[in-house]
Amino acid sequence: MQVSDFDFDLPDELIAQLPPEVRGGSRLLHVEASGLRYDRSFSDLPSLLHPDDLLVMNDTRVIKARLFGNKDSGGKVELLVERVTDEFDALAFIRASHAPKPGSRILLADDVWVDVLARQDDLTHLRFQRPVLDVLEQLGRLPLPPYITHTPTADDEARYQTVYANEPGAVAAPTAGLHFDEAMLDALRKQGVRTARVTLHVGAGTFQPVRVAHLADHKMHSERYTIPQPTVDAIRDTRRRGGRVVAVGTTSLRALEAAALASTTEAGDLQAGSNETDIFITPGYRFNVVDALITNFHLPKSTLLMLVAAFAGYDSIRAAYAHAIAHRYRFFSYGDAMLLERTSS
Repeated sequence: MQVSDFDFDLPDELIAQLPPEVRGGSRLLHVEASGLRYDRSFSDLPSLLHPDDLLVMNDTRVIKARLFGNKDSGGKVELLVERVTDEFDALAFIRASHAPKPGSRILLADDVWVDVLARQDDLTHLRFQRPVLDVLEQLGRLPLPPYITHTPTADDEARYQTVYANEPGAVAAPTAGLHFDEAMLDALRKQGVRTARVTLHVGAGTFQPVRVAHLADHKMHSERYTIPQPTVDAIRDTRRRGGRVVAVGTTSLRALEAAALASTTEAGDLQAGSNETDIFITPGYRFNVVDALITNFHLPKSTLLMLVAAFAGYDSIRAAYAHAIAHRYRFFSYGDAMLLERTSS
């Protein structure tokens, strides 16, 4: 398939610039495996899930990954930390009139600087003289996606974060999780729907355009994920009970499917642990773990749109997106949600 097969026209006014007034106050497009569609509210989700279903959520926490500073020469620099690699080191995208060279320094504040160590493809290896996460919390700015045009506010710092965020390291939110509040999670627990956690630190590469014509030529950015043993146990128990594994967001799905592909057991059973993945899921992929997916609406020609087309069927997703545009659903990070059932084809 070609990247152009995943293009569509989206009116600018349907790109959500702000979250709904209350968390969870969004719409939900339910797409069955048959392709049938139902317009609902996100508050209807409990009625669409079954006792013994398992929600798998990504508990990554968005860090204030955008920094501003000056080179030794005085030139302005903008940094977007892509990944914290250890306590004092990070990989970052750098925007400057001339990229700072290895061996130079970037001054972030009067007494805070970073050393430029080396280039790694599009990224630069930086060393902070204080713990990276401490510097980001003190000086960083929330890295809102490029299609959200306002400067981040205190409200964004609360709403561009899931209520169950725990592990700092993401530079973009796992946005399907933004719809859940504590009341919804409590209601789901009371009806027998269980939850489990994975961690996948979403990188800035999630917004990088696909620059090739054919899907087979695209190379995905790599992200690190962790699957805890209790999550593996919960998935096995869900299978025994006849429940469904429901991924909250494409990041949860990618972590689970990547772990299944990396399994070293003869049966390909899911195993706990941490690993890197550059899994690229496109139509024709055979899903091993996930039965249903809660997700937002994704960008044209994006790898995430290709993933949901693989999950729910290409024609079904094309029709669902056309329906969403015609019925004025809100798109992208602060937008509305979908509940997709996995196609049998």
